[in-house]
Amino acid sequence: METFEQIDRIEKMISEARRLPFTSNIIVNEEEMYDLIDELRQILPEEFKQARWIVKERQEMLEEAKKDAERLVQEAIERAEKLVGETEIVKKATRQAEEIIRAAETRARTIRMEAEDYADEKLANIQAILHKLLTTVEKGREQLQGKPAEGEVMPQAYSEEG
Repeated sequence: METFEQIDRIEKMISEARRLPFTSNIIVNEEEMYDLIDELRQILPEEFKQARWIVKERQEMLEEAKKDAERLVQEAIERAEKLVGETEIVKKATRQAEEIIRAAETRARTIRMEAEDYADEKLANIQAILHKLLTTVEKGREQLQGKPAEGEVMPQAYSEEG
């Protein structure tokens, strides 16, 4: 603020100065004016330094804020990409899981049908064997009871005559 005080003192000196008649010129004390100007010259460099420092600090703050903003935007983009990537991974995993389940269900149906076919074949074989066994048992029983089997001729008993 010293600069403004010096400028105010110069203005006061000019406004209080004596005027030359019939002109717009004034008379000022030359030595006082030079002293004020010298004081102003001494003050200004320090204030210019402070002003430059303030401008520099402001510029650095703006650059840092810009870097922070860019970093935040980049982090937000990366986070969004990661979330999108995770979503895609989840979708892909879900699709793969569904495909695996469908394949497993298909394989299970195939195995079940093959097992049923195998069991039916074995039961048919057992049925055929049991049928033959039953036929053999029936023939054996008939022979024991003395009945002739189908197509079998009964031997005739020897008669006493001959």
